[in-house]
Amino acid sequence: MDFTHFDQNGNAVMVDVSDKQITEREAIAIGRIKVSKDCFNAVKEGTAKKGDVLLVARIAGIMGAKKTSELIPLCHILNLTKVSIDFHMFEDSFEIEAVCTVKVSGKTGVEMEAMTGVSVALLTIYDMCKAIDKTMEIGSIYLAEKTGGKSGYFNNRKEK
Repeated sequence: MDFTHFDQNGNAVMVDVSDKQITEREAIAIGRIKVSKDCFNAVKEGTAKKGDVLLVARIAGIMGAKKTSELIPLCHILNLTKVSIDFHMFEDSFEIEAVCTVKVSGKTGVEMEAMTGVSVALLTIYDMCKAIDKTMEIGSIYLAEKTGGKSGYFNNRKEK
């Protein structure tokens, strides 16, 4: 398999999707942030000094997904039809999981938008909670699932 973002001379290029078919496409990315017990409880109970951490992180993640083409150099500008961010709290490990789902009717996929959305959501949690916990760790960010396009369905869900 060749890299698609380079021409025959090795120059970086934006992939030409002119001849691709418009299809319904969806991508789901997942990531986690590990926090201290005090931080976890502040987020869960809504007592963080900066306000409702998950509300702000959700909005930030949606905004991040919408701005992906401005952040990742060769990404196409897409007219997204859906962006959602959901959170799951894991009290046994003091982790917060973010799940970003992105949809589009288009000629190219939304994997990067989903990955960007989940990353920005987790970074926002970090930013809002750094006064409580400077030891937070963001990790395990991955593409969990995608549908549409030439390659069709892809499932990479991991059980934690």
